Amino acid sequence: MGALWTVERTGHRRFPFRIAVEQDGRRILAVRAQSAWPGPGQQIFCLREHALDPDEPLEPLERVPVAHLGKVGRKLTVVLDRANRKRCEFLAVAKQKNDGTPLEQIFFRTESGIRAHRSRTRMELLPDSQVLTIAIDSGERYPWRFPGAVIRRRRLAAGDYALLDDERPVAVVERKSFDNLLGDFGALQALHHLLEDLASVESSALVIEAQYGDFLDQKRLAGRWPPAHTARVLAELAALHPRLPIVFAGNRKLANVWCHRFFVACRTRESSPQLDLVRETLAGYDPMPREPGFDDRVREEALHRLEPPFGFADLTARFPGEAPARVRRVLHQMLKEGLLAGTGRGRGRRYTRAT
Repeated sequence: MGALWTVERTGHRRFPFRIAVEQDGRRILAVRAQSAWPGPGQQIFCLREHALDPDEPLEPLERVPVAHLGKVGRKLTVVLDRANRKRCEFLAVAKQKNDGTPLEQIFFRTESGIRAHRSRTRMELLPDSQVLTIAIDSGERYPWRFPGAVIRRRRLAAGDYALLDDERPVAVVERKSFDNLLGDFGALQALHHLLEDLASVESSALVIEAQYGDFLDQKRLAGRWPPAHTARVLAELAALHPRLPIVFAGNRKLANVWCHRFFVACRTRESSPQLDLVRETLAGYDPMPREPGFDDRVREEALHRLEPPFGFADLTARFPGEAPARVRRVLHQMLKEGLLAGTGRGRGRRYTRAT
């Protein structure tokens, strides 16, 4: 079962709202907040709830499915399954009291607040002065260069270059030149196996020393493959390996630069502190395949499940608890697109699928 975002009103004067994320009856996150949803340009201070008094009177205000729960740097990100006011984040800051005991501060921000905040252009990963340790596969004859890094030459289980943390690969890159990749098209099934193995590493990428347009250029291809075929192959690689970034860097030098900066960012990420709020929340979260959004579910009911002709009341009955205005908006959009046709007026209006 997916997670639910719940908002309840409390009797507390300073923190009148309780915001929680629950899944399968388990509380993943709960905070006491000064507002149910911060306004534009605002961020509100919250207190984490460690225990709930079962006798505390709470007034339910809303329950919304959670489409996604994740993290960006030190922040816990939440995406709700609704048309508006659906993205927010919780930023945790670790400080110390005067007596040296740790103090956790939590700030609740919405998407509009993030865009209006003065830190909106700040990068998530701050500069890191640590020296990189990079392993280069022993099969690389003319390897890329990584100035200032400690270089290891050894056989890698996946990829041509790996960022090491205590000799353990934490990021991997597979390098392909224009000619290398064209040659691999002749053994496409083996290439798919290689990329699937590469994608098994959490931080990995296929970096190509060419532009995408080079693979559609008849002169560059020189008759080895038709441009239509290479376009189909590249599309298939992206479709069958959706978790693997495919980077068309342009040339060897830029591919080397991209890989170096990628490894620096991964090194910085590994050394960034993992705050309790993010770690503990995600540890209790069971990710589910992302369900279709509300608009898509309305379209599915109207176009494939309801027996035509149907009325507006028939469609809204499939979404108990949802505002009829949300259903009406999607219905009008389908009429404008020509997917549905309507006859009659008022409550007697009926809808059929357009032929």
